[in-house]
Amino acid sequence: MAKCPVCGAPLDWRDIIDQMLTLDNFSELLKSKDDFIKALEDFTFKCPHCGEEFYGKFLPKDEAEKVFDLLNDFKGSIDWENKKVRIRLNQLLALDKMLEEWDKRVKERKL
Repeated sequence: MAKCPVCGAPLDWRDIIDQMLTLDNFSELLKSKDDFIKALEDFTFKCPHCGEEFYGKFLPKDEAEKVFDLLNDFKGSIDWENKKVRIRLNQLLALDKMLEEWDKRVKERKL
């Protein structure tokens, strides 16, 4: 899971994306994974634990790509009026990881 590159505290992807919702073109970024990842890598985030700022390029890219997919898969996942993410991205990422591991184990047993 994502951690602050300064203090090492775990980060909540919902809070990370909430910070990005300040971008005027955020809804457009959700149309292209490459544009989303580029904007995330260039965005300056503020850690809620230590208060230090860091660039998104220090966040795990594989998780960012899955977050992009989750935001697009779950319609209504963003409250555009209040600029808040409605879904619990960290829990969905953890569930996705567990399912991937389960699939891997099942495939290994069939071989």
